[in-house]
Amino acid sequence: MTDALSPTDRAKRAAAVKALDYVKDGMKVGLGTGSTAAWFLEALAKRITETGLKIIGVPTSDRTRVQAGRLGIPLRSLDAAGWLDITVDGADEFDPDLNLIKGGGGALLHEKIIATASDRMVVIADPSKEVTALGNFPLPVEIVRFGAGATMREIDRLVDRLWITVFDMRLRERDDGFYLSNEGHLIADLHIGRIADPAMLNIELNTLPGVVETGLFIGVASAAVVGEADGTVRVIEAPSRSVATASPA
Repeated sequence: MTDALSPTDRAKRAAAVKALDYVKDGMKVGLGTGSTAAWFLEALAKRITETGLKIIGVPTSDRTRVQAGRLGIPLRSLDAAGWLDITVDGADEFDPDLNLIKGGGGALLHEKIIATASDRMVVIADPSKEVTALGNFPLPVEIVRFGAGATMREIDRLVDRLWITVFDMRLRERDDGFYLSNEGHLIADLHIGRIADPAMLNIELNTLPGVVETGLFIGVASAAVVGEADGTVRVIEAPSRSVATASPA
């Protein structure tokens, strides 16, 4: 039977299936948000049905909660579950140090809280997400609605101080108005090009009043699983960045 999936979806599926190797019976698992994470939910539900795997899932967004519930994955809130064994999530970009940009799906705050409340975070991705330096993908910054204009002016001043020459900032929109996160916050997407020092930029942005969180995940991911269209998978571990090649999933 011919696989009707696009090469990108085949790569995402391969990464998602391989990530199941990290999930063991009895674990509490953070469930990410986005197109690649959706493939992981499908693979996880199939493993639960076929093998009787027992896990508790903690969703990072309403969208993930709905999909996981439909698939029959047992769910708890983070407060009810407590500390997690692992979080499996996608990324919009990741660099050689496994620093990430996340938040394209709008769930960056919940994703960061859950990822940092886990023993480890495993990123699943297709090859397009692997970059030499972060910044081609717009950097999401979650900000409170009160005084949003003032907060954005402070971001603009910060960018000037940091001598970032390529810059554009836009509030994310949807058909019915501005996009709101699960916590009711706005998201400002920063188009800044190559980020020379992601850790420093993350710290500086988080010092600004009105900024809730950034989409920079610094030192959070412990491994990246990169799927290829032919079904092969590369596993990149941090911080040594050793690479192993797996057979097709």
